[in-house]
Amino acid sequence: MSEPNLTKLAYQTLQQGKSIAGLAHKQLSSKLMEFLEPDAMPNTKPIPADLLKELRHSMAALEKLDWQDADQGVYPKSQLFEAPWLEWAARYPLVWLDLPSTWKRRKSKQTRDIPTQINSEVYPDYYLQNFHHQTDGYLSDHSAGLYDIQVEILFNGTADSMRRRILNPLKRGLKRFTDRPSRSLKVLDVATGTGRTLRQIRSALTEVELLGIDLSGAYLRQASRYLNTRRGEFTQLIRANAERMPFESESMQAITCVFLFHELPRNARQNVLDECWRVLEPGGVLILADSIQLADSPQFSSILEDFHKIFHEPYYNDYINDDIETRLINSKFEFITAQSHFMTRVWSATKPINRGA
Repeated sequence: MSEPNLTKLAYQTLQQGKSIAGLAHKQLSSKLMEFLEPDAMPNTKPIPADLLKELRHSMAALEKLDWQDADQGVYPKSQLFEAPWLEWAARYPLVWLDLPSTWKRRKSKQTRDIPTQINSEVYPDYYLQNFHHQTDGYLSDHSAGLYDIQVEILFNGTADSMRRRILNPLKRGLKRFTDRPSRSLKVLDVATGTGRTLRQIRSALTEVELLGIDLSGAYLRQASRYLNTRRGEFTQLIRANAERMPFESESMQAITCVFLFHELPRNARQNVLDECWRVLEPGGVLILADSIQLADSPQFSSILEDFHKIFHEPYYNDYINDDIETRLINSKFEFITAQSHFMTRVWSATKPINRGA
């Protein structure tokens, strides 16, 4: 068997293993919750067989595209296997130990159980919640240490594959600046969290200057450990609100934003888009990735409508009914495209050169 075929087989085997592990974890944890905290069980219906088939088909299409993009050089094939496996394995027992407190918060509908030492005045009110019912919300090192493995379990090992869907449109958007040295280009990742998206961008675009902002100092500490370890590489990470970004107007050539908008109230979504417009240079590109919505993925409507019942996602139901394309137009973006990949929808939008801010 040739080396490319072996690499492809290894990738497919890895994805299958992650999918099985994710499903096994969720099934076992659900059984335990039903036994130990039955009042915490969400009021949802089983997924019908035909919908499960559609989900598997959609996941397989994502896996095929993920491999194709790597095979065509959008990002190196090594990225398909890049994850802190030993760290995740060491922290996996903590995921189980954290479950009882998650169940209790769900049972009691306690959604603002955040660390007492947090200065709430420096955060917007909508942020001070236990999104996903997770311990400390996004406001502790404990939460930051478990987040990536929790998301991989949630999406049956496809979280990184869905994040990578931003890389192709990002690279296409930056072609508008090929007359400049790559090192002069700036790419900002909004709500960068633990830095997974920035790490993927660094692998695909080795020379551009990367910046990331997030409201959580704890998550930025985790991102710094994850990103700023290789010789000669440095990613500037700043604690800031995406509604009021601390950057000069027209200072970025590209902005990415992954899995943020479903956790924002409606007015904040528009504020973030307006800020992205301000910060982008004319000709710059915004790549936005978030959950699929009812309009583009009606076949998954029952799953979308159950999501906020299972997890504390106070703005999710509003998000899946929101018109993101109209919001982009309201922020003066043009050349808007959108595609859905499994559970993620990716928008690409450009700040036109012939219009002022």
